[in-house]
Amino acid sequence: MPDTTVTLHVNGVERTLTVPDRTTLADLLRDHLRLTGTRLGCEQGVCGACTVLLDELPVRACLTLAASCQGKEVRTVEGLDGPDADALRAAFSREGALQCGFCTAGMLITGHHLVRARTVLSRDELCQALAGNLCRCTGYNGIVRAISSTIGEGVKSDIHE
Repeated sequence: MPDTTVTLHVNGVERTLTVPDRTTLADLLRDHLRLTGTRLGCEQGVCGACTVLLDELPVRACLTLAASCQGKEVRTVEGLDGPDADALRAAFSREGALQCGFCTAGMLITGHHLVRARTVLSRDELCQALAGNLCRCTGYNGIVRAISSTIGEGVKSDIHE
């Protein structure tokens, strides 16, 4: 299998790696850079555990070939920083949006994208925005409350367990 050399910026640091052509972004992050916060669940793009920001947009790292990321900015859960990320992590803890933790990285990445958009969403809109991230443990209410409260005004409806 031929190799590809790819240069990308991961969490603000330029990285150049030579990997097999068919290496996914998730495998590059986990196996070559040891950034294991990016989880591999279904490896079919369904569960969202592998979600990262690619040029500030959430993408499934398990479906993205590393070679297609040439010159792009990748942000993993390990690289989330700043006041928005701090507030979101605190809200996840406060609202009980954590349980086993397997989905948490993908939820935080998606939530961070929504928080940075600064758009007040209805509960249904927020649930739809999170639909690509599956969680088997929490029941989503804590996750929805955490993201909503971090956005600011947030969801104006009865979000109670």
